[in-house]
Amino acid sequence: MRWSHFLILMSFMLLSFGAAGQNPLDGYYLKGRVIDGDTIANVLLDEVVVVPPWKFKSEREYKRYSRLVRNIKKTLPYARIAASKLQMINDSLHQLKTDKERRQYVREAEKQLFAEFEAPLRKLTFSQGRMLIRLIDRETGNTSYDLIKDYKGGVSAFFWQGVARLFGANLKDEYCPETDDRMVEHIIALIDMGLL
Repeated sequence: MRWSHFLILMSFMLLSFGAAGQNPLDGYYLKGRVIDGDTIANVLLDEVVVVPPWKFKSEREYKRYSRLVRNIKKTLPYARIAASKLQMINDSLHQLKTDKERRQYVREAEKQLFAEFEAPLRKLTFSQGRMLIRLIDRETGNTSYDLIKDYKGGVSAFFWQGVARLFGANLKDEYCPETDDRMVEHIIALIDMGLL
């Protein structure tokens, strides 16, 4: 009687694994730890981020949230590209020996960035431009003003700050995820999880 149950169970397992296209002898090999004579599987799980839905206080806040979603989806990729390009530029600058080589490299990098990003960035709205300034601070850890000042000098940073102020923006805007930019941080978390 036992053999018949065993054979039925084995045939069922072979059929189910065969239907899935897997070999029943294949499996996952896990590292184990022995604690008090008992072997326990040791598995490293991915981090799970739980983001509760945003509670809207009014219809106006819902509309603001919707506009932020649209603006962040448009500008977040540019901010992340800026952070990666900035990291590459910094790595290259550390390898150069003289100030002349560094200035020439920054000039060449600036030309390449303008050629690549000038057209799409000109299509941004004013609110998307202001969002990009904040997201660059979020991704790089430096305000746009500080970045311009470090790479192009104080006079250039002062000039571009004046241009930004004419259009209602501020290159010195900082990203504050705990206070002013809580909603933005919430939206970015949802975008990173693939829910928006």
